[in-house]
Amino acid sequence: MSTAAPPSLRIGLVQCGHVHPDLVPEHGDYPQLFADLLGPYGIELTTFDVDHGQFPEDLDGFDGWVISGSADSTYDDLPWIRQAEDLLRELVERRAPMVAVCFGHQLLAQAMGGTVAKSPAGWGAGVHAYELVGEPQPWMDPPAHGALRLIASHQDQVTELPEGAVLLARTDHCPVAAYALGSSAFAIQPHPEFTAAVSKGLVERRRERIGAEASDAALASLDESLDRDVLASWMAGFLRHVQP
Repeated sequence: MSTAAPPSLRIGLVQCGHVHPDLVPEHGDYPQLFADLLGPYGIELTTFDVDHGQFPEDLDGFDGWVISGSADSTYDDLPWIRQAEDLLRELVERRAPMVAVCFGHQLLAQAMGGTVAKSPAGWGAGVHAYELVGEPQPWMDPPAHGALRLIASHQDQVTELPEGAVLLARTDHCPVAAYALGSSAFAIQPHPEFTAAVSKGLVERRRERIGAEASDAALASLDESLDRDVLASWMAGFLRHVQP
């Protein structure tokens, strides 16, 4: 007997930036990367390109939200970032289901009273092992044991969690790698939407900024297996689990 597919969820993608233009023709920008990652789990995305001023007008028309990465820093003095902070605070107040990724993870923390700064350890790039902490949550299905291997691509990171946030994952390089805020927000520093090929292209183009030694280590790590599908299942499971 076949199992019926779960009903689709209409999710708003708050696009805070863009993938390097050299990589878009082959791999797509954030909307395509997230669609490839989450589409198999019944997630239908509607994109709002907020760094170009396109903000959602009807928050009630969506089952949840995904907040993307960005090459900008959350503490940059840009009007759209301040407006995006207001949006995230409103989503938290509404208890709207939300998964925030990389820049989104940082922006949510900052908007709610946490702090973000450049990592003293420099860039995080390539495949990192993220140690899981705390009790497993019902939406963490399939279960993972110990750590998840995912792609990092960041220089900034959360240095202090907002009040009430619960740490879910960490690394030596990034002590705040994932957290939950209340019952409706799940935030992660790594990029589950990035494939090894996307990471390779980014590291090659940022070699001078990342540094030769760190870039070589990142590129060498990309032969390791990834847990993208596990985290994609968790993201979809979280968005479904917190539905009112």
